[in-house]
Amino acid sequence: MGVTAVLILPLLLLGISGLLFIYQEVSRLWSKSAVQNKVVVITDAISGLGKECARVFHTGGARLVLCGKNWERLENLYDALVSVADPSKTFTPKLVLLDLADIGCVQDVAKEVLDCYGCVDILINNASVKVKGPADKISLELDKKIMDANYFGPITLTKALLPNMISRRTGQIVLVNNIQGKLGIPFRTAYAASKHAVLGFFDCLRAEVEEYDVVVSTVSPTFIRPYRVHPGPGNWEASVWKFFFRKLAYGVHAVDVAEEVMRTVRRKKQEVFMANPIPKAAVYVRTFFPEFFFAVVACGVKEKLHVPEEG
Repeated sequence: MGVTAVLILPLLLLGISGLLFIYQEVSRLWSKSAVQNKVVVITDAISGLGKECARVFHTGGARLVLCGKNWERLENLYDALVSVADPSKTFTPKLVLLDLADIGCVQDVAKEVLDCYGCVDILINNASVKVKGPADKISLELDKKIMDANYFGPITLTKALLPNMISRRTGQIVLVNNIQGKLGIPFRTAYAASKHAVLGFFDCLRAEVEEYDVVVSTVSPTFIRPYRVHPGPGNWEASVWKFFFRKLAYGVHAVDVAEEVMRTVRRKKQEVFMANPIPKAAVYVRTFFPEFFFAVVACGVKEKLHVPEEG
């Protein structure tokens, strides 16, 4: 009996490995077929995540419309994509100059985007502007700039392209958001407010356009970090808030987020939250045990500002 088990176990492991490999290959091919010939618009395509999304969807045979506020960097991305792709299986990307913080030009740029192919199948709202600092040190002008880039810009572009999807009764809108759309983190008031606002908008929009077969998806990572950068080691001896924020700062790689965006499009997922267990737990603690969550966060602010605890 023992000898039989010894012989069967390697075969079982080999079989499981084979099945996992086949599943991964089928998923990869399925992902590509899901976007083949689809018109995919990517905002802030020149960012780290934007470039990775462009690479993934270009390889999948999508007809890309790449948007960004720097023409030279858009051209560099264009050259990088066409230099490694098979021209018989891919489409030449189209480039559109777009600064989502400049709300006045978004409507006109949306017309330019539609003129590229006459329709939009998938819109990936990726653009984002960050700011960090105490609330009383951030000017109202900067607050407004953050809201324009992170909230009014994406919703203005979405509203301009949405009628085309509704009339065709097909389409998908993907919002790449952030964990700060779920919970607030100190010294990021403007950024967190914009992420809360834009998530609320797309949550409402999802229900409104369901009858037109338009899918609204949100992908919320903690934050995106360079592929080869890893956080330093930590330990449980540090204070609770330091442990929490260190875990929160682990982030995810742009490559992983881009692959998740592709899976979200293929499976038409409504909401994806990309994070390690600590940030995920923080969202639930914030929901069900808010007093504890607020106490931990407040303790962190006091330590950071070297303010002694009362009593």
